[in-house]
Amino acid sequence: MGSTYIRKGAKLDNLIQIAHNAEVGENTVMAAQVGVAGSTKVGNWCMFGGQVGIAGHLSIGDGTQVGAQAGITNSIKKAEAPIIGSPAIDAKSYMKSYAVFRRLPEMYQQINALKKEIEELKSKS
Repeated sequence: MGSTYIRKGAKLDNLIQIAHNAEVGENTVMAAQVGVAGSTKVGNWCMFGGQVGIAGHLSIGDGTQVGAQAGITNSIKKAEAPIIGSPAIDAKSYMKSYAVFRRLPEMYQQINALKKEIEELKSKS
């Protein structure tokens, strides 16, 4: 088991868990209740919202921005856009998916009504 490093300029809020052999890069900020599992390397200038969970043995690239309650299960090589969700994905994709997700019960009823209508049309022909 190696050493755990928190580099200069890192800002950690309350109730942060940094596991064994992990590294937090320079000027990275973490809000409350972030958990970093063992052997994870977090880059410089990263931002983590509250309650973010990061799985073990991952590499998080410099400048990565992660929204609150996100779950990071894969390494992030290069920060391109903010990520959110669990598992964490591009924030724009997440918002589009969430808009659909909220409408699923209504869409399910519509699909069932269409199925019934199709069956009725089939039986008439």
